[in-house]
Amino acid sequence: MLRRIQDADVANKKVLVRVDFNAALENEDVKETFKVAAAKETVDYLLSKNAKVAMITHLGRPDGKAVPELSLGQIRDDAERILGIRTAFVPDCIGEKVGEAMDALGFGETLLLENVRFYDGDEKNDPEFAGKLAQNFDIFINDAFSASHRDHASVSGIARILPSFAGLRLQKEVEEMEKVKEGFSRPAVAIIGGAKIETKLPVIEFFEEKYDNVLVGGKIANEAIDQKLEFSEKVVLPADFVDDRLDIGPDTLLRFKEIVLGAKTIVWNGPTGKFEDEKYAVSSNEILNAVIASGAYSLIGGGETLEILEKNDAMGKVSFVSTGGGAMLDYLGGAPMPGIEVLES
Repeated sequence: MLRRIQDADVANKKVLVRVDFNAALENEDVKETFKVAAAKETVDYLLSKNAKVAMITHLGRPDGKAVPELSLGQIRDDAERILGIRTAFVPDCIGEKVGEAMDALGFGETLLLENVRFYDGDEKNDPEFAGKLAQNFDIFINDAFSASHRDHASVSGIARILPSFAGLRLQKEVEEMEKVKEGFSRPAVAIIGGAKIETKLPVIEFFEEKYDNVLVGGKIANEAIDQKLEFSEKVVLPADFVDDRLDIGPDTLLRFKEIVLGAKTIVWNGPTGKFEDEKYAVSSNEILNAVIASGAYSLIGGGETLEILEKNDAMGKVSFVSTGGGAMLDYLGGAPMPGIEVLES
């Protein structure tokens, strides 16, 4: 059972919240506002208890170096606007600057710390670095489901040092993931797209065993065909394509939509075509419309899939939108989730 934020005494405590603001940027503006907004419920809860709150996250892949274009300072304004909370930026995530900013923090305000991956100790889960992250705080809250498949200092390392609890968003993610693993309504359909068949294969196999159909599109469908991978008849690979296999073809799309429209449970991770080009976004957009029209319980996740939802103004039209891409696949495929396991009592 997860140790929950509701069970923690956070009043007047200094609390570090692991969020995931690793969102796509366009001209220094956050494109995936949903990722930032996902932290609001937990931060609001903590502030309502008079806790002093700092948020920590990574952004991009700076490889342990301070990379100006990956500084969290550029999204401070967006974070403040999206969360609706006065937010100050601290140009470090450890040391005296953080301690001083926490001491100066006003009522109802929060801090956004600098990119934790500017230090190589994060991805290495260096115990010394985890200790430095912890030293300015009393309590740690993990609210970043999408980072919880990583055994990093800011995810699992610090949780072994401070009293640690699951945030409200993390709890909801786990609850919804469990709904599609056991006790779901049938027919149950999984739609798996995107790239990297090696990362998607475990979850395809999970759904092949549990669900009625697994619809495979995107680059992984091409990889599966090229590698001559064999599946049961439950797994539906494309029978035709558009252009150089950049989207599934009309016959495959029709079959996919028929299956989706008859479903009672739907899980979707990854686009079915090269959706960045509008010409090859046809199948992803039409499948989304079919998911909505089906009335099924629908759980959708993955950064690119979220972009499809946001482009179609459909965030509120599906049952649950997960912040996790790789984390969602790992959780459903049964891979280790260090950031969650460390919070279990």
